[in-house]
Amino acid sequence: MELRDAIQKVAIARPSYGYRRITAELRRNGSIVNHKKVLRITREDNLLCVRHKSFVNTTDSNHQLAVYPNLAKKMTLTDLNELWVADITYIRLLYEFIYLPAILDAFSRKASGWALGRTLEASLAVDALKMAIRAGRVREGLVHHSDRGVQYASREYTDILKAHDIQISMSRRGNPYDNAKAESFMKTLKYEEVHRAE
Repeated sequence: MELRDAIQKVAIARPSYGYRRITAELRRNGSIVNHKKVLRITREDNLLCVRHKSFVNTTDSNHQLAVYPNLAKKMTLTDLNELWVADITYIRLLYEFIYLPAILDAFSRKASGWALGRTLEASLAVDALKMAIRAGRVREGLVHHSDRGVQYASREYTDILKAHDIQISMSRRGNPYDNAKAESFMKTLKYEEVHRAE
């Protein structure tokens, strides 16, 4: 009963947590518990996380701009700032959407650049890129990987990458798995910080 009570407290405090994260939270709090037992109890008590399914397409890959090969799939990361991954997501407000482009270091998964705005114009993604570059983490051989969205293929964006000798890499058309680290970050950010605070 003590374990069930502890699981319920974590599930209520963190409604976006699944059984794996509940298990990790319990272990951080000193409980010795198996993830299979947590899964069984969360199922019995109907505490499994239910995710929102709403969707707004932020990727327009139907353009005539240059696309680049996927360099990221061949990389084995050993250090920081070898590969940056970029993505854009939307955040639903009461009467409108705002958009968040972010650039992450793929090795550490730390966000090094981001911007927030009401438009999906390339200038918003450029602001996030400029923030990442200002952080001073550009090193020789750095690869920037994104989807084929018009923001990342725009001349303004690619010219900045080329000016800093950053190699350009893009996902295959319509394949979110090629940019899974950025997609996963955006999903976690939205479920833990946006949907919980609606």
